Parts: sequence; structure tokens; C-alpha cells
Amino acid sequence: MDDVEVRELRYFIAVAEELNFTRAAARLGMAQPPLSTAIGKLERKLGVTLLERTSRHVHLTSAGQELLEQGRIAVEAVGAALERTRRTGTQADRLTVAIKAGAGTELLSKITRRCADDPFMPQVHVQFVHDGGPAAALRAGTADVALLHTPFDDRGLDTELLFVEPRVAVLPAGHRLARRRSLRRADLAGEPMPRWAKQTDTATAAYWANGPGETPDGPEISDMNQLLDVVALGQAVAYIPLSIARQHGRAELVFVPVADLSPSKVVAAWPDSTRSRTVASFVHTAVEVAADHPRQAAALA
Repeated sequence: MDDVEVRELRYFIAVAEELNFTRAAARLGMAQPPLSTAIGKLERKLGVTLLERTSRHVHLTSAGQELLEQGRIAVEAVGAALERTRRTGTQADRLTVAIKAGAGTELLSKITRRCADDPFMPQVHVQFVHDGGPAAALRAGTADVALLHTPFDDRGLDTELLFVEPRVAVLPAGHRLARRRSLRRADLAGEPMPRWAKQTDTATAAYWANGPGETPDGPEISDMNQLLDVVALGQAVAYIPLSIARQHGRAELVFVPVADLSPSKVVAAWPDSTRSRTVASFVHTAVEVAADHPRQAAALA
């Protein structure tokens, strides 16, 4: 059997995700006939049918579904290997830490200060922007380690728990419940809640909504600052970790404890293939700093 090229996998993934050759070709920046030819060639190489085609529809076969899942992993791994190689050659004296924009920097600031006192630690560079968030940055090879609030897609990653903290409701200052000392999730039933862009995992969506089986139906947002803005504008209410609430006090917002809301876990994450002593040292430092990190589960100042 001939070797399958990464380019062929990229072609197939585009078609499999679009389920339309015209849209896939436009996404890839190529004409449709060469794309159809490439997919046919890939099927002959593998000796299986990947796509069932009719005049109106394209469907994945069971083999096609398997290649879509495994092909994504393979393409991602190749891209990450190339990116890590490039960074090793050009940024050998730098450790890149990914965090979500607006998610708070208090803990990371303490960790980086501790790292700066270690003569064997390289410079810590913070990455805020990556399509798909910090976990995706790790899988893509653009970051070495990340600080994240769970839940997130931890595929291909190892994690170390730093601390657990409560979540609170964030409401517009003029909301009917803004003066309550505490709430329960049922008090916010039916309220619109922000939808995270490109969020396809139902469990994670439920975490940001009002409970299991529910899906946020409010405005779409891509970072914490946008979430707080839509709440301030009265377009939604939301649940956020206490540490983030403490760093984003605004006159237009009110933060209220929720008695029956699941907590938030803050973790350090890194690619499970990493054998870097620098990453291990950073995580060890993060655990030590987190143990002393002030956390308040009661009223907000």
C-alpha cells in the first residue's frame, strides 16, 4: 500500500467536515475536480470506501468516520512536531505558557515571579490568543504549558490540579436577583446564558449553562471579557469562577454565590508526550504557589 500523505489527510478532513465537495474545495483554496480525484486516490490506497456520494448528499462510511477521528490526531501531531521543532531552534531560551484572555493573571503573575528567581528557568512568555484556546495551543505545539479552568478538551494532555474554587453567578446590576445574598440554580432557570464560540462538547456546554442536559442560548462569546460585557448589557447572566469575579469588579455587575453550583478546578496542563525538565519545574512551582494562593469562598469584597 502506498504511503498516505498529510496533504491527502487534510483534503479528506475538509470534505468529511463539510460533507460537501464544493464547500471543502473553497475552504482549501482549490478547484473541486482535483479534490474529488485526490479523495478517490486516497480510497484506492486504503482499499476502503470513505464517503458515500449521491447527487445531493455526501455521507461518511464507518471507515470514513474512523479516518476522520484518527486523521485529525495525525495531522495535528505532525503540525505540532513541526511547530515545536521551529520553536526549539528559535526560542530555546523561552517557556511559553497559554492562558485564556480575561481569565485572570493573578496566579500566573505569582508563578512567573517565583520562576524569575530560579536561574535555571528560561524566560516565561505568556500566550493569550490561539484559535481553540489554551488546550488547543498545547496540541498545536505553540505553547509548552497552560493554566486552565476545567472542563476543557484534555485529549493528548497531562494535568496537575492546582486548586478548587467555587463559582458564582454574575448578573447585571439592575437584575431582579442582584440584591440576593445567595442563589440556587433554579432561581436562574430560563435566563439566557452566553455561548462559547466553537464549543461542541455537550458536557462543557452544560457546565457553562444552568446544569446537565442544558445548552446556553445567549449571545456567542469567545473570551471572558466578552462574557462580562454581554452580562453588563443585560443580554445574559453567567456563572464564573470566584477568582475571576474578584479580578473583574465593575459597577454594572453583581456577583452572587450559588449554593448548588459545581466548583471550578484550576489545573496546569502540558502535552502528554513532553519530557521537558523545564515544564516539570514550572508545574512544580505552580503547585507550590497555588498552595499559598489566597482563595475566598465567602462574600466578595
